[in-house]
Amino acid sequence: MFESLTKKFDGIRARLAGRARLTDANIEESLREVRIALLEADVNFRVCKDFIAKVKERALGDKVISGVNPGDQFIKLIHESLVELMGPEGTDVCWQPTGPTVILMAGLQGSGKTTTCGKLAMQFKKDGKRPLLVAADVQRPAAIEQLQVLGSTLEVPVHAEVGGDPTAICRAAVEKAVADDLDVVILDTAGRLHVDDVLMEEVSRIATVTDPHEVFFVLDANTGQDAFNSATAFNEKLAVSGIVLTKMDSGTRGGAALSARSVIGKPIKFVGIGEKLEDLQAFHPGRLADRILGMGDVVSLVEKAQEAIDEEEAEKAAKQLFEGTFSFDDFLRTLQMVKSMGPIKDLMKMMPGMGSQMEALDNLDEREFDRNEAIILSMTLQERSHPEILNMSRRERIACGSGVEVQKVHDMIRGFKQMKTQMKDMRKSGMLGKMFNPEKQFRRQKQKELKQLEEEGGSVLDLPAFKDHRLGAAGTRTKKQKKRKKRK
Repeated sequence: MFESLTKKFDGIRARLAGRARLTDANIEESLREVRIALLEADVNFRVCKDFIAKVKERALGDKVISGVNPGDQFIKLIHESLVELMGPEGTDVCWQPTGPTVILMAGLQGSGKTTTCGKLAMQFKKDGKRPLLVAADVQRPAAIEQLQVLGSTLEVPVHAEVGGDPTAICRAAVEKAVADDLDVVILDTAGRLHVDDVLMEEVSRIATVTDPHEVFFVLDANTGQDAFNSATAFNEKLAVSGIVLTKMDSGTRGGAALSARSVIGKPIKFVGIGEKLEDLQAFHPGRLADRILGMGDVVSLVEKAQEAIDEEEAEKAAKQLFEGTFSFDDFLRTLQMVKSMGPIKDLMKMMPGMGSQMEALDNLDEREFDRNEAIILSMTLQERSHPEILNMSRRERIACGSGVEVQKVHDMIRGFKQMKTQMKDMRKSGMLGKMFNPEKQFRRQKQKELKQLEEEGGSVLDLPAFKDHRLGAAGTRTKKQKKRKKRK
């Protein structure tokens, strides 16, 4: 998503980079390109008009900063305006101090409501909540079964009644949650292909009976301009409290993400970035603005790494690679950790400067990681520890076992050896310094302890090392005093 927008903004930055400063003429020219880019991305035309007006006002009133690239200065204004357009940061769920928090999910059919219910249940369960999924969509035959499958996968209870009245089902579900001491009730209501009176009356009755604390409108990012008509209709009937954008990983142009909050005046709370249950993220407008402008999303990348990668294992692997003891088993564990973070293309897009290199990323063959994993798994334990014994007959057997050509086995082994050789040369030349020096790591740990102590308002004298030193010194003085008394 946003590839076309990213390319447009990169072009604007490049053209302004050759100018001495921002002027009325080049600002007007750049804003014309921004307007075209936003409209092509399916941004609502009223939102686009207001956005351009605000950027123009800021750009003309902004002071010219000497030494700053005009392109960077203009992109900074765009970034600030995008963050303001897409909404506030850190909008959390309105959790209730006592009793279950009721969340009503509304939206058109095919927007991904049922899957999003499962994703929310998984996220809430990770946060220590006890969710209950409610199958209130009795119109679509597979909806109840789909929600039950999701509940079974997540080990989350599902309240369902085949052929029942949606209003009665939801009322009974809330009563069940109170009786079973559950924290969250997620109501999966029915959708339609378009907004109609029957749909609105049904969700309105459910809202009246259950009195939900949150009403999430599930919006498909692929919908386009018509999405805002349905969003406005739902908001007038239900008083929507937040928006969940789905299918943000698709090839859509992204207009819904930029327009949703401005059209109905409600914050975007979550975004769906894939088909898996874990592919749901809290919405951060600053991070999305970074990605749109080709700056990457380093914070989300680090968060993914922290969730998927064991820090001790990663440090151990890096140390082994540095010392030259890195084996194919270590390489396999590293591959599996990286793969658990998600598709490599998505990870590369989060890196600064990679947003504009979409054509190169499209040529990236992610199956190469699967092939390398299959090749290593086809080796014996001895071969993984001692790759030098991999002669031609062994390589042919490995190729047969992993279902690849022998050349693929040659290429992987050659690449593995080159990586080890490069690390060995870097260690000899001192390019990596004392990266794994225990003394350096110890000093770094003590600096962290000191910084934490200062933030808590403590003193350096409160550190354990200083306490031991004072006690030891006091004990030494006491012994000397006793010896003096004996002499006297």
